[in-house]
Amino acid sequence: MFRGLTRRDFIKTASLAALSMAIPADVFAADTKADLVVCGKIFTSEGNRIVEAFAVKDGRFIYVGDKKGVEPFIERGKTEVIDYSGKGLVMPSCGNGHAHYLSAYAVQSIGTMIAYDDDVNKFMTEIVPNAVKKARETGAKVVYGMGWEYEKFKSKLPTRQQLDAICSDIPMYFADEENHKCLVNTLLLVKAGVMSEDGKVLLKADSIRGGEIGMGSDGTPNGFLKEQASTYVRSHLDNDSLFTVDMAKSVLTKTQEHLLSEGYTMYLDGYSSYFFNDVYYRAAQQFEKSGDMKFVLGFSYEFDSWMDIDAKLAQAVAVQKYNSSQVKANWIKLFMDGTVESGTGFIDPVYLDGHQGIVNWTEDEITDITRKANANGLTMHIHALGNAGVNRVVNAYVKGGKPEMRNTIVHLRNVNEPDYKRMADNNIYVTSGMLWHHAYKEQAEEFKTILPGKMSVEGYPMKSFFDNGIPVSFHTDYPALSNSPDEPFGIMEIALTGVCYFEGGKPWWTEELVTREQALTALTIGCAQQMFLENERGSIKTGKYADFLLVNKDVLTCPVKEIHTAKPAATYFEGQKVYSA
Repeated sequence: MFRGLTRRDFIKTASLAALSMAIPADVFAADTKADLVVCGKIFTSEGNRIVEAFAVKDGRFIYVGDKKGVEPFIERGKTEVIDYSGKGLVMPSCGNGHAHYLSAYAVQSIGTMIAYDDDVNKFMTEIVPNAVKKARETGAKVVYGMGWEYEKFKSKLPTRQQLDAICSDIPMYFADEENHKCLVNTLLLVKAGVMSEDGKVLLKADSIRGGEIGMGSDGTPNGFLKEQASTYVRSHLDNDSLFTVDMAKSVLTKTQEHLLSEGYTMYLDGYSSYFFNDVYYRAAQQFEKSGDMKFVLGFSYEFDSWMDIDAKLAQAVAVQKYNSSQVKANWIKLFMDGTVESGTGFIDPVYLDGHQGIVNWTEDEITDITRKANANGLTMHIHALGNAGVNRVVNAYVKGGKPEMRNTIVHLRNVNEPDYKRMADNNIYVTSGMLWHHAYKEQAEEFKTILPGKMSVEGYPMKSFFDNGIPVSFHTDYPALSNSPDEPFGIMEIALTGVCYFEGGKPWWTEELVTREQALTALTIGCAQQMFLENERGSIKTGKYADFLLVNKDVLTCPVKEIHTAKPAATYFEGQKVYSA
Protein backbone atom coordinates (compact mmCIF):
# COMPACT_ATOMS: atom_id res chain seq x y z
CA MET A 1 0.00 0.00 0.00
CA PHE A 2 2.91 2.38 0.78
CA ARG A 3 5.58 0.89 -1.47
CA GLY A 4 9.00 2.49 -1.38
CA LEU A 5 8.50 4.46 1.85
CA THR A 6 10.82 4.46 4.84
CA ARG A 7 9.29 3.62 8.22
CA ARG A 8 9.34 7.32 9.16
CA ASP A 9 7.68 8.28 5.86
CA PHE A 10 5.14 5.50 6.33
CA ILE A 11 4.15 6.80 9.76
CA LYS A 12 3.95 10.38 8.44
CA THR A 13 1.85 9.37 5.42
CA ALA A 14 -0.45 7.08 7.40
CA SER A 15 -0.98 9.78 9.99
CA LEU A 16 -1.77 12.32 7.28
CA ALA A 17 -4.37 9.98 5.77
CA ALA A 18 -5.98 9.37 9.14
CA LEU A 19 -6.10 13.07 9.94
CA SER A 20 -7.51 13.92 6.54
CA MET A 21 -10.47 11.65 7.15
CA ALA A 22 -11.02 12.97 10.66
CA ILE A 23 -10.70 16.75 10.32
CA PRO A 24 -11.05 19.38 7.57
CA ALA A 25 -8.08 19.31 5.23
CA ASP A 26 -7.42 23.05 5.51
CA VAL A 27 -6.45 22.59 9.19
CA PHE A 28 -3.07 21.26 8.05
CA ALA A 29 -2.90 23.17 4.76
CA ALA A 30 -0.25 25.57 6.05
CA ASP A 31 2.50 22.94 6.10
CA THR A 32 1.10 20.42 3.60
CA LYS A 33 1.70 20.90 -0.10
CA ALA A 34 0.05 18.78 -2.77
CA ASP A 35 1.69 16.81 -5.54
CA LEU A 36 -1.30 17.49 -7.78
CA VAL A 37 -4.26 19.88 -7.81
CA VAL A 38 -7.20 19.53 -10.20
CA CYS A 39 -9.84 22.19 -10.82
CA GLY A 40 -13.02 21.97 -12.87
CA LYS A 41 -16.48 20.49 -12.63
CA ILE A 42 -15.96 17.47 -10.37
CA PHE A 43 -18.57 14.80 -9.66
CA THR A 44 -17.52 13.10 -6.45
CA SER A 45 -19.93 10.12 -6.30
CA GLU A 46 -20.57 11.22 -2.72
CA GLY A 47 -24.29 12.02 -2.54
CA ASN A 48 -24.22 13.48 -6.08
CA ARG A 49 -21.99 16.26 -4.81
CA ILE A 50 -20.31 18.61 -7.29
CA VAL A 51 -17.12 20.41 -6.23
CA GLU A 52 -14.60 22.72 -7.88
CA ALA A 53 -11.21 21.36 -6.87
CA PHE A 54 -9.22 18.68 -5.09
CA ALA A 55 -5.63 18.19 -3.97
CA VAL A 56 -3.60 14.97 -4.01
CA LYS A 57 -0.60 14.01 -1.89
CA ASP A 58 1.19 10.65 -1.93
CA GLY A 59 -1.55 9.12 -4.04
CA ARG A 60 -4.49 10.19 -1.85
CA PHE A 61 -6.99 13.04 -1.83
CA ILE A 62 -6.05 15.49 0.93
CA TYR A 63 -8.57 18.21 0.07
CA VAL A 64 -11.91 18.20 -1.74
CA GLY A 65 -13.82 21.46 -2.04
CA ASP A 66 -13.71 24.82 -3.81
CA LYS A 67 -10.98 26.63 -5.73
CA LYS A 68 -10.25 29.07 -2.95
CA GLY A 69 -9.82 26.29 -0.42
CA VAL A 70 -7.36 24.39 -2.59
CA GLU A 71 -4.98 27.33 -3.07
CA PRO A 72 -2.95 26.79 0.16
CA PHE A 73 -2.03 23.30 -1.03
CA ILE A 74 -0.27 24.62 -4.13
CA GLU A 75 3.50 25.05 -3.99
CA ARG A 76 4.50 27.14 -6.98
CA GLY A 77 6.88 25.34 -9.29
CA LYS A 78 6.38 21.98 -7.57
CA THR A 79 2.67 21.18 -7.42
CA GLU A 80 1.22 20.11 -10.75
CA VAL A 81 -1.97 22.07 -11.38
CA ILE A 82 -4.57 20.88 -13.93
CA ASP A 83 -7.32 23.36 -14.77
CA TYR A 84 -9.99 21.24 -16.49
CA SER A 85 -12.66 23.93 -16.33
CA GLY A 86 -14.91 23.91 -19.39
CA LYS A 87 -13.22 20.86 -20.91
CA GLY A 88 -15.51 18.13 -19.65
CA LEU A 89 -16.14 16.31 -16.37
CA VAL A 90 -13.77 15.14 -13.65
CA MET A 91 -15.09 12.07 -11.83
CA PRO A 92 -13.93 8.97 -9.95
CA SER A 93 -12.54 6.22 -12.15
CA CYS A 94 -14.96 3.43 -12.97
CA GLY A 95 -15.31 -0.20 -12.00
CA ASN A 96 -16.51 -3.20 -13.97
CA GLY A 97 -18.35 -5.60 -11.68
CA HIS A 98 -18.27 -8.64 -13.95
CA ALA A 99 -16.52 -9.35 -17.24
CA HIS A 100 -14.20 -11.85 -18.90
CA TYR A 101 -11.25 -9.86 -20.21
CA LEU A 102 -8.81 -12.46 -18.92
CA SER A 103 -10.35 -15.39 -20.76
CA ALA A 104 -10.99 -13.27 -23.88
CA TYR A 105 -7.37 -12.14 -24.16
CA ALA A 106 -6.22 -15.64 -23.27
CA VAL A 107 -8.11 -17.06 -26.23
CA GLN A 108 -6.43 -14.50 -28.46
CA SER A 109 -3.05 -15.69 -27.23
CA ILE A 110 -3.77 -19.42 -27.60
CA GLY A 111 -6.36 -19.48 -30.35
CA THR A 112 -8.77 -17.57 -32.53
CA MET A 113 -11.35 -14.84 -31.88
CA ILE A 114 -14.37 -15.01 -34.20
CA ALA A 115 -16.01 -11.71 -35.15
CA TYR A 116 -19.67 -11.06 -34.43
CA ASP A 117 -20.49 -10.76 -38.13
CA ASP A 118 -18.67 -13.93 -39.22
CA ASP A 119 -21.10 -16.48 -40.67
CA VAL A 120 -21.01 -20.29 -40.83
CA ASN A 121 -19.47 -20.35 -44.28
CA LYS A 122 -16.55 -18.14 -43.29
CA PHE A 123 -16.16 -20.10 -40.07
CA MET A 124 -15.81 -23.42 -41.89
CA THR A 125 -13.85 -22.29 -44.95
CA GLU A 126 -11.48 -19.73 -43.42
CA ILE A 127 -11.52 -19.47 -39.61
CA VAL A 128 -11.30 -23.13 -38.62
CA PRO A 129 -8.71 -24.09 -41.30
CA ASN A 130 -6.53 -21.12 -40.33
CA ALA A 131 -6.84 -21.99 -36.63
CA VAL A 132 -5.78 -25.58 -37.38
CA LYS A 133 -2.84 -24.33 -39.46
CA LYS A 134 -1.75 -22.09 -36.59
CA ALA A 135 -1.99 -24.97 -34.13
CA ARG A 136 0.08 -27.27 -36.32
CA GLU A 137 2.77 -24.61 -36.88
CA THR A 138 3.08 -23.87 -33.16
CA GLY A 139 2.73 -27.45 -31.94
CA ALA A 140 -0.40 -26.58 -29.96
CA LYS A 141 -2.27 -29.43 -28.33
CA VAL A 142 -5.66 -27.75 -28.82
CA VAL A 143 -7.44 -25.83 -31.58
CA TYR A 144 -9.22 -23.15 -29.57
CA GLY A 145 -11.55 -20.29 -30.43
CA MET A 146 -14.35 -18.05 -29.19
CA GLY A 147 -16.97 -15.68 -30.57
CA TRP A 148 -19.34 -17.36 -33.02
CA GLU A 149 -22.87 -15.94 -32.87
CA TYR A 150 -25.57 -18.51 -32.13
CA GLU A 151 -28.35 -16.64 -33.93
CA LYS A 152 -26.28 -16.66 -37.13
CA PHE A 153 -25.23 -20.31 -36.77
CA LYS A 154 -28.28 -22.10 -35.33
CA SER A 155 -29.99 -22.92 -38.65
CA LYS A 156 -26.93 -24.80 -39.96
CA LEU A 157 -24.70 -25.61 -36.99
CA PRO A 158 -21.44 -27.29 -38.02
CA THR A 159 -21.27 -30.91 -36.82
CA ARG A 160 -18.38 -32.80 -35.26
CA GLN A 161 -18.10 -34.76 -38.51
CA GLN A 162 -17.65 -31.55 -40.49
CA LEU A 163 -15.02 -30.34 -38.03
CA ASP A 164 -13.32 -33.77 -38.20
CA ALA A 165 -12.98 -33.32 -41.96
CA ILE A 166 -10.79 -30.28 -41.24
CA CYS A 167 -8.93 -31.71 -38.22
CA SER A 168 -9.43 -35.02 -36.45
CA ASP A 169 -6.10 -35.48 -34.65
CA ILE A 170 -6.10 -32.37 -32.39
CA PRO A 171 -8.95 -31.63 -29.92
CA MET A 172 -11.04 -28.74 -31.20
CA TYR A 173 -13.10 -26.35 -29.01
CA PHE A 174 -14.93 -23.26 -30.25
CA ALA A 175 -17.00 -21.32 -27.68
CA ASP A 176 -19.82 -19.04 -28.77
CA GLU A 177 -19.79 -15.30 -28.02
CA GLU A 178 -21.74 -15.81 -24.78
CA ASN A 179 -19.41 -18.65 -23.71
CA HIS A 180 -22.50 -20.71 -22.89
CA LYS A 181 -22.28 -23.04 -25.88
CA CYS A 182 -19.53 -24.68 -27.92
CA LEU A 183 -18.71 -26.68 -31.03
CA VAL A 184 -16.20 -29.54 -30.74
CA ASN A 185 -14.78 -32.33 -32.86
CA THR A 186 -15.02 -36.07 -32.16
CA LEU A 187 -11.60 -36.37 -30.54
CA LEU A 188 -12.53 -34.00 -27.71
CA LEU A 189 -15.81 -35.84 -27.11
CA VAL A 190 -13.81 -39.04 -26.81
CA LYS A 191 -11.30 -37.46 -24.41
CA ALA A 192 -14.21 -36.22 -22.26
CA GLY A 193 -15.87 -39.62 -22.19
CA VAL A 194 -18.97 -38.51 -24.05
CA MET A 195 -18.44 -41.22 -26.66
CA SER A 196 -15.91 -43.97 -27.31
CA GLU A 197 -13.39 -44.18 -30.14
CA ASP A 198 -15.56 -46.74 -31.92
CA GLY A 199 -18.52 -44.33 -31.85
CA LYS A 200 -20.45 -45.78 -28.93
CA VAL A 201 -22.50 -43.19 -27.02
CA LEU A 202 -21.38 -43.09 -23.37
CA LEU A 203 -23.31 -40.03 -22.16
CA LYS A 204 -26.89 -39.18 -23.09
CA ALA A 205 -28.15 -35.72 -24.01
CA ASP A 206 -28.99 -34.85 -20.39
CA SER A 207 -26.24 -36.87 -18.67
CA ILE A 208 -24.27 -33.79 -17.57
CA ARG A 209 -26.25 -31.90 -15.00
CA GLY A 210 -27.04 -28.33 -15.98
CA GLY A 211 -26.08 -28.93 -19.58
CA GLU A 212 -27.18 -30.51 -22.81
CA ILE A 213 -25.27 -32.68 -25.25
CA GLY A 214 -26.57 -32.12 -28.76
CA MET A 215 -27.55 -35.28 -30.59
CA GLY A 216 -27.59 -35.81 -34.35
CA SER A 217 -30.13 -37.65 -36.46
CA ASP A 218 -27.93 -40.76 -36.20
CA GLY A 219 -28.41 -40.84 -32.41
CA THR A 220 -24.81 -39.85 -31.61
CA PRO A 221 -23.41 -36.55 -30.23
CA ASN A 222 -23.28 -33.92 -32.97
CA GLY A 223 -20.54 -31.78 -31.41
CA PHE A 224 -22.84 -29.01 -30.09
CA LEU A 225 -22.87 -28.56 -26.30
CA LYS A 226 -24.85 -26.19 -24.08
CA GLU A 227 -24.16 -24.69 -20.66
CA GLN A 228 -22.49 -27.00 -18.12
CA ALA A 229 -21.93 -29.70 -20.75
CA SER A 230 -19.69 -27.18 -22.48
CA THR A 231 -17.56 -26.48 -19.39
CA TYR A 232 -17.39 -30.20 -18.60
CA VAL A 233 -15.92 -31.04 -21.98
CA ARG A 234 -13.57 -28.05 -21.82
CA SER A 235 -12.18 -29.32 -18.51
CA HIS A 236 -10.78 -32.34 -20.38
CA LEU A 237 -8.40 -30.24 -22.44
CA ASP A 238 -4.74 -30.17 -21.46
CA ASN A 239 -5.26 -26.86 -19.65
CA ASP A 240 -1.94 -26.75 -17.77
CA SER A 241 0.07 -26.80 -20.99
CA LEU A 242 -2.52 -24.79 -22.89
CA PHE A 243 -2.02 -21.65 -20.80
CA THR A 244 1.02 -20.84 -18.66
CA VAL A 245 1.84 -18.25 -15.99
CA ASP A 246 3.97 -16.28 -18.45
CA MET A 247 1.05 -16.19 -20.88
CA ALA A 248 -1.21 -15.06 -18.03
CA LYS A 249 1.11 -12.16 -17.16
CA SER A 250 1.04 -11.03 -20.79
CA VAL A 251 -2.76 -11.22 -20.74
CA LEU A 252 -2.87 -9.18 -17.52
CA THR A 253 -0.83 -6.46 -19.25
CA LYS A 254 -3.22 -6.37 -22.21
CA THR A 255 -6.24 -6.40 -19.90
CA GLN A 256 -4.82 -3.49 -17.92
CA GLU A 257 -4.25 -1.45 -21.08
CA HIS A 258 -7.83 -2.13 -22.12
CA LEU A 259 -9.30 -1.24 -18.73
CA LEU A 260 -7.34 1.98 -18.26
CA SER A 261 -8.13 3.20 -21.77
CA GLU A 262 -11.85 2.93 -21.01
CA GLY A 263 -11.60 4.46 -17.55
CA TYR A 264 -11.75 1.34 -15.33
CA THR A 265 -9.43 0.88 -12.34
CA MET A 266 -11.54 -1.72 -10.49
CA TYR A 267 -12.45 -5.04 -12.11
CA LEU A 268 -14.04 -8.27 -10.87
CA ASP A 269 -13.26 -11.13 -13.22
CA GLY A 270 -16.21 -13.42 -13.93
CA TYR A 271 -14.35 -16.72 -14.25
CA SER A 272 -10.80 -16.65 -12.89
CA SER A 273 -10.31 -20.44 -12.81
CA TYR A 274 -11.14 -20.61 -16.51
CA PHE A 275 -8.33 -23.10 -17.10
CA PHE A 276 -9.28 -25.12 -14.02
CA ASN A 277 -6.14 -24.10 -12.13
CA ASP A 278 -4.62 -21.11 -10.28
CA VAL A 279 -2.50 -19.77 -13.16
CA TYR A 280 -4.11 -16.33 -13.12
CA TYR A 281 -3.79 -15.98 -9.36
CA ARG A 282 -0.06 -16.68 -9.49
CA ALA A 283 0.41 -14.34 -12.45
CA ALA A 284 -1.44 -11.49 -10.73
CA GLN A 285 0.67 -11.86 -7.62
CA GLN A 286 3.84 -11.55 -9.69
CA PHE A 287 2.38 -8.67 -11.74
CA GLU A 288 1.62 -6.65 -8.61
CA LYS A 289 4.95 -7.40 -6.94
CA SER A 290 6.72 -6.07 -10.03
CA GLY A 291 5.02 -2.69 -9.44
CA ASP A 292 3.36 -2.75 -12.86
CA MET A 293 -0.23 -3.24 -11.72
CA LYS A 294 -2.36 -0.08 -12.00
CA PHE A 295 -5.82 -1.36 -11.07
CA VAL A 296 -7.54 -3.52 -8.45
CA LEU A 297 -8.39 -7.02 -9.64
CA GLY A 298 -11.04 -9.23 -8.07
CA PHE A 299 -11.01 -12.98 -8.73
CA SER A 300 -13.96 -15.39 -8.71
CA TYR A 301 -13.48 -19.17 -8.51
CA GLU A 302 -16.10 -20.94 -10.59
CA PHE A 303 -18.12 -23.94 -9.43
CA ASP A 304 -20.00 -26.00 -12.04
CA SER A 305 -22.78 -28.40 -11.11
CA TRP A 306 -20.87 -31.47 -12.32
CA MET A 307 -17.91 -30.77 -9.99
CA ASP A 308 -16.96 -32.17 -6.57
CA ILE A 309 -18.08 -29.10 -4.66
CA ASP A 310 -16.26 -29.79 -1.39
CA ALA A 311 -12.98 -30.21 -3.27
CA LYS A 312 -13.62 -27.01 -5.24
CA LEU A 313 -14.47 -25.11 -2.06
CA ALA A 314 -11.13 -26.12 -0.60
CA GLN A 315 -9.40 -24.80 -3.72
CA ALA A 316 -11.36 -21.53 -3.57
CA VAL A 317 -10.34 -21.08 0.05
CA ALA A 318 -6.72 -21.88 -0.79
CA VAL A 319 -6.35 -19.18 -3.46
CA GLN A 320 -7.08 -16.51 -0.86
CA LYS A 321 -3.37 -16.76 -0.06
CA TYR A 322 -2.86 -14.54 -3.13
CA ASN A 323 -4.80 -11.65 -1.55
CA SER A 324 -3.07 -8.28 -1.38
CA SER A 325 -3.94 -4.59 -1.64
CA GLN A 326 -4.63 -4.90 -5.38
CA VAL A 327 -5.48 -8.60 -5.76
CA LYS A 328 -8.70 -9.82 -4.13
CA ALA A 329 -9.42 -13.55 -4.42
CA ASN A 330 -12.62 -13.54 -2.40
CA TRP A 331 -15.48 -14.69 -4.64
CA ILE A 332 -17.15 -17.91 -5.77
CA LYS A 333 -18.94 -17.84 -9.13
CA LEU A 334 -21.89 -20.09 -10.03
CA PHE A 335 -24.26 -20.36 -12.97
CA MET A 336 -27.83 -20.72 -11.72
CA ASP A 337 -29.18 -20.82 -15.28
CA GLY A 338 -28.32 -19.87 -18.85
CA THR A 339 -29.64 -16.90 -20.82
CA VAL A 340 -33.30 -16.01 -21.29
CA GLU A 341 -32.82 -14.88 -24.88
CA SER A 342 -31.39 -18.26 -25.92
CA GLY A 343 -34.05 -20.24 -24.08
CA THR A 344 -31.83 -21.54 -21.27
CA GLY A 345 -32.76 -18.98 -18.61
CA PHE A 346 -34.88 -20.41 -15.74
CA ILE A 347 -38.25 -18.64 -15.92
CA ASP A 348 -41.79 -18.81 -14.56
CA PRO A 349 -44.19 -18.87 -16.39
CA VAL A 350 -42.47 -21.09 -18.92
CA TYR A 351 -41.44 -20.33 -22.51
CA LEU A 352 -44.24 -20.32 -25.07
CA ASP A 353 -43.09 -23.72 -26.38
CA GLY A 354 -43.57 -25.23 -22.91
CA HIS A 355 -40.02 -25.63 -21.63
CA GLN A 356 -38.62 -23.78 -18.57
CA GLY A 357 -34.92 -23.38 -19.36
CA ILE A 358 -31.91 -24.97 -17.73
CA VAL A 359 -31.38 -24.76 -13.97
CA ASN A 360 -28.10 -25.99 -12.51
CA TRP A 361 -28.68 -26.12 -8.77
CA THR A 362 -31.36 -26.83 -6.20
CA GLU A 363 -32.19 -24.22 -3.61
CA ASP A 364 -30.80 -26.41 -0.84
CA GLU A 365 -27.50 -26.80 -2.69
CA ILE A 366 -27.07 -23.07 -3.19
CA THR A 367 -28.01 -22.47 0.45
CA ASP A 368 -25.40 -24.96 1.63
CA ILE A 369 -22.67 -23.59 -0.67
CA THR A 370 -23.46 -20.03 0.42
CA ARG A 371 -23.30 -20.96 4.11
CA LYS A 372 -19.93 -22.69 3.68
CA ALA A 373 -18.50 -19.97 1.44
CA ASN A 374 -19.47 -17.10 3.75
CA ALA A 375 -18.09 -19.00 6.75
CA ASN A 376 -14.74 -19.15 4.94
CA GLY A 377 -14.67 -15.45 4.02
CA LEU A 378 -15.85 -15.96 0.46
CA THR A 379 -18.64 -13.98 -1.19
CA MET A 380 -21.09 -15.59 -3.61
CA HIS A 381 -21.29 -14.20 -7.14
CA ILE A 382 -24.11 -15.99 -8.98
CA HIS A 383 -25.18 -15.65 -12.61
CA ALA A 384 -28.99 -15.64 -12.77
CA LEU A 385 -31.11 -14.18 -15.57
CA GLY A 386 -34.55 -15.77 -15.37
CA ASN A 387 -36.94 -14.68 -12.62
CA ALA A 388 -37.21 -18.24 -11.26
CA GLY A 389 -33.41 -18.43 -11.12
CA VAL A 390 -33.16 -15.05 -9.38
CA ASN A 391 -35.82 -16.12 -6.87
CA ARG A 392 -33.97 -19.33 -6.06
CA VAL A 393 -30.75 -17.43 -5.44
CA VAL A 394 -32.50 -14.88 -3.22
CA ASN A 395 -34.05 -17.71 -1.19
CA ALA A 396 -30.67 -19.34 -0.73
CA TYR A 397 -28.92 -16.12 0.26
CA VAL A 398 -31.62 -15.32 2.81
CA LYS A 399 -31.44 -18.80 4.35
CA GLY A 400 -27.71 -19.47 4.16
CA GLY A 401 -25.92 -16.16 3.72
CA LYS A 402 -24.45 -13.50 5.95
CA PRO A 403 -25.64 -10.01 4.96
CA GLU A 404 -22.21 -8.52 5.68
CA MET A 405 -20.69 -10.76 2.96
CA ARG A 406 -22.51 -8.82 0.19
CA ASN A 407 -23.56 -11.92 -1.75
CA THR A 408 -24.23 -10.83 -5.32
CA ILE A 409 -26.54 -11.71 -8.19
CA VAL A 410 -25.24 -10.98 -11.70
CA HIS A 411 -27.22 -9.99 -14.85
CA LEU A 412 -30.89 -10.39 -13.67
CA ARG A 413 -33.02 -10.15 -16.79
CA ASN A 414 -36.29 -10.65 -14.93
CA VAL A 415 -37.14 -10.25 -11.23
CA ASN A 416 -40.32 -11.07 -9.29
CA GLU A 417 -41.62 -7.92 -7.60
CA PRO A 418 -41.41 -9.26 -3.97
CA ASP A 419 -37.76 -10.19 -4.46
CA TYR A 420 -36.65 -6.55 -4.72
CA LYS A 421 -37.52 -5.88 -1.07
CA ARG A 422 -36.00 -9.17 0.03
CA MET A 423 -32.73 -8.27 -1.69
CA ALA A 424 -32.68 -4.89 0.04
CA ASP A 425 -33.59 -6.30 3.46
CA ASN A 426 -30.81 -8.91 3.28
CA ASN A 427 -28.05 -6.72 1.78
CA ILE A 428 -27.98 -8.73 -1.43
CA TYR A 429 -25.95 -6.93 -4.09
CA VAL A 430 -26.79 -6.63 -7.77
CA THR A 431 -24.39 -6.37 -10.70
CA SER A 432 -26.71 -5.08 -13.39
CA GLY A 433 -26.65 -5.70 -17.12
CA MET A 434 -27.38 -2.08 -18.00
CA LEU A 435 -25.80 -2.49 -21.44
CA TRP A 436 -28.51 -5.02 -22.41
CA HIS A 437 -31.47 -2.75 -21.59
CA HIS A 438 -32.44 -2.40 -25.24
CA ALA A 439 -33.69 -4.48 -28.16
CA TYR A 440 -33.37 -3.85 -31.86
CA LYS A 441 -36.56 -4.20 -33.91
CA GLU A 442 -36.09 -7.80 -35.09
CA GLN A 443 -35.05 -8.95 -31.63
CA ALA A 444 -38.04 -7.27 -29.97
CA GLU A 445 -40.37 -9.07 -32.38
CA GLU A 446 -38.65 -12.41 -31.75
CA PHE A 447 -39.08 -12.06 -27.97
CA LYS A 448 -42.86 -12.00 -28.51
CA THR A 449 -42.68 -15.42 -30.17
CA ILE A 450 -40.70 -17.18 -27.43
CA LEU A 451 -41.30 -15.39 -24.10
CA PRO A 452 -44.49 -15.25 -22.03
CA GLY A 453 -46.38 -12.12 -21.05
CA LYS A 454 -44.39 -9.17 -19.75
CA MET A 455 -41.07 -10.94 -20.27
CA SER A 456 -41.40 -10.35 -23.99
CA VAL A 457 -41.41 -6.56 -23.48
CA GLU A 458 -39.42 -6.24 -20.24
CA GLY A 459 -35.83 -7.18 -19.51
CA TYR A 460 -32.89 -6.11 -17.33
CA PRO A 461 -34.45 -3.87 -14.66
CA MET A 462 -32.42 -0.96 -13.30
CA LYS A 463 -34.52 1.74 -11.63
CA SER A 464 -36.25 -0.77 -9.35
CA PHE A 465 -32.93 -1.64 -7.75
CA PHE A 466 -32.31 2.00 -6.86
CA ASP A 467 -35.92 2.56 -5.79
CA ASN A 468 -35.72 -0.35 -3.36
CA GLY A 469 -32.34 0.62 -1.91
CA ILE A 470 -30.47 -2.35 -3.38
CA PRO A 471 -26.71 -1.79 -3.80
CA VAL A 472 -26.03 -1.67 -7.55
CA SER A 473 -22.88 -1.94 -9.63
CA PHE A 474 -22.71 -2.44 -13.36
CA HIS A 475 -20.86 -4.80 -15.66
CA THR A 476 -20.06 -5.33 -19.33
CA ASP A 477 -19.63 -9.15 -19.35
CA TYR A 478 -17.04 -8.58 -22.11
CA PRO A 479 -16.70 -10.32 -24.56
CA ALA A 480 -20.11 -11.96 -24.08
CA LEU A 481 -22.71 -10.42 -26.41
CA SER A 482 -19.79 -8.79 -28.14
CA ASN A 483 -22.02 -6.49 -30.20
CA SER A 484 -22.80 -4.52 -27.01
CA PRO A 485 -20.67 -1.55 -25.88
CA ASP A 486 -17.89 -2.16 -23.38
CA GLU A 487 -16.99 1.43 -22.50
CA PRO A 488 -18.76 2.98 -19.48
CA PHE A 489 -20.31 5.95 -21.27
CA GLY A 490 -21.84 3.84 -24.02
CA ILE A 491 -23.47 1.77 -21.31
CA MET A 492 -24.54 4.91 -19.45
CA GLU A 493 -26.38 6.15 -22.54
CA ILE A 494 -28.30 2.87 -22.87
CA ALA A 495 -29.26 3.06 -19.20
CA LEU A 496 -30.71 6.54 -19.80
CA THR A 497 -32.40 5.97 -23.16
CA GLY A 498 -33.22 2.27 -23.48
CA VAL A 499 -31.68 2.39 -26.97
CA CYS A 500 -28.29 1.18 -28.16
CA TYR A 501 -26.79 4.08 -30.07
CA PHE A 502 -25.54 2.03 -33.03
CA GLU A 503 -28.75 -0.01 -33.41
CA GLY A 504 -31.57 2.51 -33.08
CA GLY A 505 -35.01 1.07 -32.45
CA LYS A 506 -37.67 2.03 -29.95
CA PRO A 507 -36.76 2.79 -26.32
CA TRP A 508 -36.98 -0.41 -24.28
CA TRP A 509 -38.91 -0.61 -20.98
CA THR A 510 -38.69 3.11 -20.25
CA GLU A 511 -40.13 2.70 -16.73
CA GLU A 512 -36.79 1.19 -15.68
CA LEU A 513 -34.48 3.85 -17.09
CA VAL A 514 -32.22 5.61 -14.57
CA THR A 515 -30.82 9.11 -14.07
CA ARG A 516 -27.35 10.23 -15.04
CA GLU A 517 -26.33 10.39 -11.39
CA GLN A 518 -27.60 6.87 -10.72
CA ALA A 519 -25.68 5.50 -13.70
CA LEU A 520 -22.46 7.20 -12.56
CA THR A 521 -23.01 5.90 -9.03
CA ALA A 522 -23.29 2.31 -10.30
CA LEU A 523 -20.16 2.85 -12.39
CA THR A 524 -18.05 4.13 -9.50
CA ILE A 525 -18.83 3.82 -5.78
CA GLY A 526 -21.32 1.02 -6.53
CA CYS A 527 -18.56 -1.18 -7.90
CA ALA A 528 -16.25 -0.21 -5.04
CA GLN A 529 -18.90 -1.33 -2.55
CA GLN A 530 -19.40 -4.62 -4.38
CA MET A 531 -15.65 -5.25 -4.11
CA PHE A 532 -15.39 -4.09 -0.46
CA LEU A 533 -13.27 -1.12 -1.57
CA GLU A 534 -15.55 1.81 -0.66
CA ASN A 535 -13.34 2.99 2.22
CA GLU A 536 -10.38 3.32 -0.16
CA ARG A 537 -11.74 3.94 -3.66
CA GLY A 538 -14.80 4.65 -5.78
CA SER A 539 -15.40 8.31 -4.91
CA ILE A 540 -13.51 11.58 -4.61
CA LYS A 541 -13.23 11.99 -0.87
CA THR A 542 -10.49 13.14 1.49
CA GLY A 543 -8.35 10.20 2.58
CA LYS A 544 -9.19 7.89 -0.33
CA TYR A 545 -6.83 6.87 -3.10
CA ALA A 546 -6.83 9.40 -5.93
CA ASP A 547 -8.34 7.23 -8.67
CA PHE A 548 -10.10 9.55 -11.12
CA LEU A 549 -10.86 10.41 -14.73
CA LEU A 550 -10.66 13.51 -16.88
CA VAL A 551 -13.59 12.94 -19.26
CA ASN A 552 -13.64 14.83 -22.55
CA LYS A 553 -17.38 15.61 -22.26
CA ASP A 554 -19.67 16.63 -19.41
CA VAL A 555 -21.90 13.57 -19.33
CA LEU A 556 -24.08 15.19 -16.67
CA THR A 557 -25.33 17.93 -19.01
CA CYS A 558 -24.50 17.09 -22.64
CA PRO A 559 -27.31 15.90 -24.96
CA VAL A 560 -28.23 12.41 -23.86
CA LYS A 561 -27.58 10.89 -27.29
CA GLU A 562 -24.01 12.21 -27.19
CA ILE A 563 -23.04 10.52 -23.93
CA HIS A 564 -21.63 7.47 -25.74
CA THR A 565 -19.09 9.72 -27.48
CA ALA A 566 -17.48 10.62 -24.15
CA LYS A 567 -14.03 9.13 -23.53
CA PRO A 568 -11.40 9.41 -20.82
CA ALA A 569 -8.88 12.06 -21.77
CA ALA A 570 -6.79 10.68 -18.91
CA THR A 571 -7.08 7.96 -16.26
CA TYR A 572 -5.36 8.33 -12.88
CA PHE A 573 -4.60 5.56 -10.39
CA GLU A 574 -3.37 6.49 -6.93
CA GLY A 575 -2.58 10.00 -8.14
CA GLN A 576 -0.52 8.92 -11.15
CA LYS A 577 -1.58 9.28 -14.77
CA VAL A 578 -1.76 5.75 -16.14
CA TYR A 579 -3.55 6.48 -19.42
CA SER A 580 -3.67 9.46 -21.75
CA ALA A 581 -5.81 9.60 -24.89
